[in-house]
Amino acid sequence: MGLDVLVPLAVTVAIFLLLVDLMHRRQRWAARYPPGPMPLPGLGNLLHVDFQNTPNSFNQLRRRFGDVFSLQLVWTPVVVLNGLEAVREALVTRGEDTADRPPTPINQVLGFGPRSQGVFMARYGLAWREQRRFCVSTLRNLRLGKKLLEQWVTKEAACLCAAFDDYDGRPFRPNELLDKAASNVISSLTCGHRFEYDDPPFLRLLDLAQEGLKEGSGFLPQVLNAIPVLLRIPWLAGKVLPSQKAFLAQLDKLLNEHRMTWDPAQPPRDLTDAFLAEMEKAKENPKSSFNDENLRMVVADLFTAGMVTTSITLAWGLLLMILHPHVQRSIDVIGQARLPEMGDQTCMPYTTAVIHEVQHIEVRGFLIPKVGLGGTMIFANLSSVLKDEAIWEKPFCFHPEHFLDAQGRFVKPEAFLPFSAGRRACLGEPLARMELFLFFTCLLQRFSFSVPAGQPRPSNSPVGGFLVYPSPFQLCAVPR
Repeated sequence: MGLDVLVPLAVTVAIFLLLVDLMHRRQRWAARYPPGPMPLPGLGNLLHVDFQNTPNSFNQLRRRFGDVFSLQLVWTPVVVLNGLEAVREALVTRGEDTADRPPTPINQVLGFGPRSQGVFMARYGLAWREQRRFCVSTLRNLRLGKKLLEQWVTKEAACLCAAFDDYDGRPFRPNELLDKAASNVISSLTCGHRFEYDDPPFLRLLDLAQEGLKEGSGFLPQVLNAIPVLLRIPWLAGKVLPSQKAFLAQLDKLLNEHRMTWDPAQPPRDLTDAFLAEMEKAKENPKSSFNDENLRMVVADLFTAGMVTTSITLAWGLLLMILHPHVQRSIDVIGQARLPEMGDQTCMPYTTAVIHEVQHIEVRGFLIPKVGLGGTMIFANLSSVLKDEAIWEKPFCFHPEHFLDAQGRFVKPEAFLPFSAGRRACLGEPLARMELFLFFTCLLQRFSFSVPAGQPRPSNSPVGGFLVYPSPFQLCAVPR
């Protein structure tokens, strides 16, 4: 192809891309559109955001443009909300308007459809409301029925302590054991099944879950989400999200085994039993979201979220204990005669304050709903609320006294929003609070944690983007 053809073609493509770019900038011309940095043609504001440390980027932009500012990520208009008032107005007062999720076309390769979207990334509508209501009520019933949920968590806490004890005071990294413990709780909840920590299928499931979390932010998924027509190319669609596909295949095996032992005449043993019962009721309703495809999506959502959030928070908690030994020494612990119970929480205000402060320090999450089918994406910057210098005495320090009054009683400030707020607030919050309290108190009851002899003091700098992990560290767990 000669230059006489290439040059006009390049000019035509450039003009086309410029027109598309200008079309997607039209929101900025509205009189009341939030201010923000000027986007570059084709890139938007991608260069203004460090996706390895998004909160820091947002905080810098907040200083320039205020609590509500706009960005353009390629051709997607984004409004970022900062501070308690703006976040609360958007998520609570205007919750109906901000409850949607952005469409993710690549999820089609996982089996997502109008009636099978899971619960966390489902579009706001009947299917989401059905599943949200179902999950909340099932968690409540399991929590109240003979304290079944607490028994699962307490049993797993004992197994986790035994695994720590196996190291006999030698240095080790706790993250993998924390993943296994948190995953066993959610596996017991969803499938009534607990794995041994060295079970090969279990280890494979955990590896796939971790790899799957990283896949969605890769280059190919972003391209396919931006240009979904490419998903019609079979070989290209076949290359996307391999770990998530394999994870769902592993989950299918568990669910099929579980289904074979289900007795509809008996009370539900777990969430899958309850879901199968709803499927039986809804089998004549073609619009119901209770179907085989959505069962795997809901269980996958709960498994992944239940594993990662609890495990990461506990890892931060143990890191902060070895970095702040004076706090560790002040933790209220019950005697060795029995394991802690949720009923102990009311008489352990300092421990409760420490657990909340760990979440206050660690959380870097963002709620990402979408306003309207073709509208603006909203980022509610929860970090800006949890680090607001006008609210918190020492927002950038580990300071459990944020959650204690002058008399040493536990208090929870209004700005403590690690589980978000409004219609999309984390439905697993009660379970997460139970796990954090029971795991943390069991570990501190049994062990004193310290930096291994001869090793430097570990860093408290986070790593990662959306999910913020502590930097890799080792610790020693010495029986009390």
